[in-house]
Amino acid sequence: MHLIIITWKESLRGLLEFYELNRPKLHLFFPFLFLFFILINVVCYWGAMVTAFPELLIGSSFIYYFKIQFPVGILGALFDSLSFFITILIIRKALESSTTMKYIGHLSIDFIIAVLATFWVVFVFSISGWLIQLLQHENVLLAERNAEYTEMVVSAVKQPTENLRNIYFGLIMGISAMIPSCTHIYLSFRSVYQVIIR
Repeated sequence: MHLIIITWKESLRGLLEFYELNRPKLHLFFPFLFLFFILINVVCYWGAMVTAFPELLIGSSFIYYFKIQFPVGILGALFDSLSFFITILIIRKALESSTTMKYIGHLSIDFIIAVLATFWVVFVFSISGWLIQLLQHENVLLAERNAEYTEMVVSAVKQPTENLRNIYFGLIMGISAMIPSCTHIYLSFRSVYQVIIR
């Protein structure tokens, strides 16, 4: 087990060093990172809409869902950019940790960020729809939209089999926030493979 953790740490350190050596200055890097996450969020949005709710993209409702992509992309990128820099900080702290439990504990914070991303997706859709309706001069209260989306989340937790499309939609929209967690899982499994199997 100890050798697996050492191998995992070395892989993570190599990834961090690659990032630090190749990253341009922050004032140049951040706009590209932000635009990258906007693109990821918009692609995920359309992928989720086309595969989960294609019927909503037919007729006059298409214009509404077309407009929604812009605040969804920007607000999603805001969360993802922030979580990216938090992840870098977490990795640095994890690599400095002296025990295996502290190392895994630090990296587990990324899983909490992935869970928070679910709630962020709900907030993003709630505020995005409210903004679009506000621009269309429709009188809709943000509190009403929040209550509607909160009810959808509660319903999905209580009756998952009846809300599979909503759950699937949320998972697709959360892909960008899952990247750090998936990276840690991949590196840990690769370390197991390198130490035990190979």
